Amino acid sequence: MFRSIAHRGRLALAVFACGAVSAFAAAPPPAPSEPVTDTFHGVRVADPYRNLENVKSPQTQAWFKAQAEYGEAILSHIDIRDEMARRVAELGRSSGDLVREVVRLPGERIYYLKRPAGGSQFKLVMRVGLKGAERVLVDPEQLAKATGVPHAINYFMPSWDGRTLAYGISAGGSEDASLQLMDIASGKPIGTPIPRVRESYVSWSPDSRHLAYNQVRDLPAGAPDTETFLDTTVFLLKVGQPASRARPLFGPLVDTSLKLDRIDVGSIYFTPRGRYMVARTTDTTVPEGKLFVAPVASLASRRIPWRQISSAADKITDVQMRGDRLYLRTYTGAPRGRVIALSLKDPVLARAREVAAEPTQGVLREFGLDRDALYTEVQLGFNTRVMRHAKGTPRDGQDIAPGQAGSTFLIGDPAHAQRQPWVGTSSWTDLPRVLAVEAGGTTRDTGLRNSQRPAGAPELEVAEVMVPSHDGVRVPLAVIQRKGLARDGSNPTLLIGYGAYGFTFEAYYDPRALAWLERGGVIAFANVRGSGAFGDEWHRAGFKTTKPNTWKDGIACARWLIEQRYASPATMGIWGTSAGGIFVGRAVTAAPELFAAAVFDVGMLDAVRSEESANGITNISEFGTVKDPAEFAALLEMSTYHQIKDGSAYPAVMLVHGMNDPRVDVWNSGKAAARLQVASSSGKPVFMRLDGQAGHGVGSTAQQAASQRADIYSFLLWQFGKAGLKP
Repeated sequence: MFRSIAHRGRLALAVFACGAVSAFAAAPPPAPSEPVTDTFHGVRVADPYRNLENVKSPQTQAWFKAQAEYGEAILSHIDIRDEMARRVAELGRSSGDLVREVVRLPGERIYYLKRPAGGSQFKLVMRVGLKGAERVLVDPEQLAKATGVPHAINYFMPSWDGRTLAYGISAGGSEDASLQLMDIASGKPIGTPIPRVRESYVSWSPDSRHLAYNQVRDLPAGAPDTETFLDTTVFLLKVGQPASRARPLFGPLVDTSLKLDRIDVGSIYFTPRGRYMVARTTDTTVPEGKLFVAPVASLASRRIPWRQISSAADKITDVQMRGDRLYLRTYTGAPRGRVIALSLKDPVLARAREVAAEPTQGVLREFGLDRDALYTEVQLGFNTRVMRHAKGTPRDGQDIAPGQAGSTFLIGDPAHAQRQPWVGTSSWTDLPRVLAVEAGGTTRDTGLRNSQRPAGAPELEVAEVMVPSHDGVRVPLAVIQRKGLARDGSNPTLLIGYGAYGFTFEAYYDPRALAWLERGGVIAFANVRGSGAFGDEWHRAGFKTTKPNTWKDGIACARWLIEQRYASPATMGIWGTSAGGIFVGRAVTAAPELFAAAVFDVGMLDAVRSEESANGITNISEFGTVKDPAEFAALLEMSTYHQIKDGSAYPAVMLVHGMNDPRVDVWNSGKAAARLQVASSSGKPVFMRLDGQAGHGVGSTAQQAASQRADIYSFLLWQFGKAGLKP
């Protein structure tokens, strides 16, 4: 385990007979309190632990360190913890190599990230043809060995001609990636790493001689965190030249005539042999933004004649180019999505032609192009299917792999050069594969993913149901359990939800979850409002002022699981991650009687103060701003920290966080832990599990991820009375 803050400690524990509730001889370390009261639109808002936001202060650092030791001491006394850690790690190893982010480029070049069974981190691998030998291009484990700090590949993009690789790498879960170029033939680096290239917005010019990338500013000392993602710039760098010679190409500070907002984070899209380039903006959170087009030939000019195509009001969420045509996914007039296309010779949005209509059922989530065809990914329930749309027939399309159970997803073809599509597969009960789709819909396993079912894995059964919520609206819920498990109310049951950004849970097989399921556990995934389960309208129904539907849907799902005898309040747990911190935190504070334990995982827990953080300002478009009276009221209501009430009998809570988290600052967990430790009257533990070499989970090593999962399962089983404590 990599924990520079959390150290193993010793703590005397006195345990009640039930084994699930304990009274600790040592109380949690009290938080230093320097209270602040703010007034928003006439409403006074108390903030007793504002000082914990200064994570770098010696006093706050000492408190986090003491809290980490307290949490580690608790976890180390759970009697199944070591056994659970071994089992989770074993399941991860025994399921074989993990492969993800497969990219196909001309010349049968295949690139992908691969973590070998038993390996620590994903490596970037390439091969030429399926029968070609694998070659490791980038191995973060070598950097980890040299520095003692885990590293991870954040993104990669080979040049169209296959000569040069661009990739981003970051340390300690920070996601603060530096961009590195590599000569693929020799494996040698080109130039020095370019810092602060955090986003995966990298694209090669048609001739593969130049690379466009977005870089955040080098902020002066004392600049507030909220400046981090403002006024970013897209640069164009010629391969072989130093970054100091890169040309500013697009951004709020580059061309003021475009009237870009400071939060407009730009990217440039090229295609091989393409005559046009497209600039796109987002705030890094929502996909809607602005689109501009210019001829590639204008790169030889001093000023780029960008022509605006659309604004955020046009609701465009994805763009791709093929030749002189631009394809756009939009939900204007189609809340479940459709695809339109226009000529870049005359890029007038009003003259765009529909090439894939809004599906009669399901949600058009993504689309892709190959040399000849347009494909869409249509999500229906917890599964997604790849559909082919013949020219001139934009209606629903034809499933390209109808005999394949579960979900299919299109494998990346950024050059749009392939004639035979590949799909990845996923389901609740089967391991993923990468399949080549033959004519007529037959499939052939490429062998790129060689995952295998762990020995002794139990047979699973899945129920996908619609649960009525507080207002009668029915919410999708998937329940996974060991086949034949009796429903007598005693099963350890874990409800997982998210409900933001239109993100939707889809069926997938997780070998590590077998450590829970084989012990009689139940896992339930809820696509609450705020997700995109039924398109944009479902997302907007758990968004800003409608956000209460997110946790009320979660509460309804918990009640249903109890009513159906999967669990009882003594064996009911709930878990939410990141923006899912609102889902879990507000479900626990609104209906604490339903849950025995909860996991707040890198959670957004102080929504009122969120926009004062570096990444929080980019989330105003999703959650709102305190500057608007209605949105402030919604933020206050969705803020777990502000809804904790003194004297309430809250369930046991474990707050999980990485100290280097760039997306949700660790003080969210710190402030919520401090309040809960003082306010809860239940006597159940509230503690933090902190990792000093992790962030938001992106880039965590296999060992870090397995250790965290084992601790979560052990904590929950202990609180459900299914595990005890060491003497």
